Amino acid sequence: MPLPAILDIEASGFGPGSYPIEVGFVAPDGALFCALVRPEPDWLHWDAAAEALHGISRELLLRHGRPARWLAEQINQRLAGQTVYCDGWGQDYPWLARLYDAAGLSPAFRLDDLRRLLSEPEARRWGGVTEAVRARQQIGRHRASSDARVLQLALGEIKRCAA
Repeated sequence: MPLPAILDIEASGFGPGSYPIEVGFVAPDGALFCALVRPEPDWLHWDAAAEALHGISRELLLRHGRPARWLAEQINQRLAGQTVYCDGWGQDYPWLARLYDAAGLSPAFRLDDLRRLLSEPEARRWGGVTEAVRARQQIGRHRASSDARVLQLALGEIKRCAA
C-alpha cells in the first residue's frame, strides 16, 4: 500500500483563540515540508504549557514565521488534489481553517482523519506502534514534520504487519 501524505500542526494552545504556529507534512514519497507560521495581529492566545511541549516561542514565530498566505500557497502547491491525513482531525482542521482564512485561500487538498485508514485491531495497536517508531527515530520533542513522519512510518509498519 502506498503511504499517503500526513500533516501535523503545532499550535499556540488548545481551545478558542488558539492558532497554528507550525505546519509540517510528509509527502507520499517521504519528502518533508515544515514552516513556522507568523501570527496574525489578532492571534493573541498563548499557552505556556503548549510552548513547553513543542519548544516554539512566540518571539521565534515573530522573527522567523512565514506569512499565512505564503504558507497556504506552498501547502496547496505540494498537496493539491490529494487526501491528506492527520491524527488530530478535531484540532488540526480548525487550525488549518484559521490559517487558510487568514490567507484568503481554500485548501487544494482534503484533510481527513488518519484513523479512517485503520481497522479496529490496527487502531488498538496504533499508540504502541507510534511510540515505538518515535523511540527508534529518537525524536524527543514535538515538531510538526517529525511528528508527521512518525505517523507515516507507524502507518506503514501497521499495514505491513496486517498484510
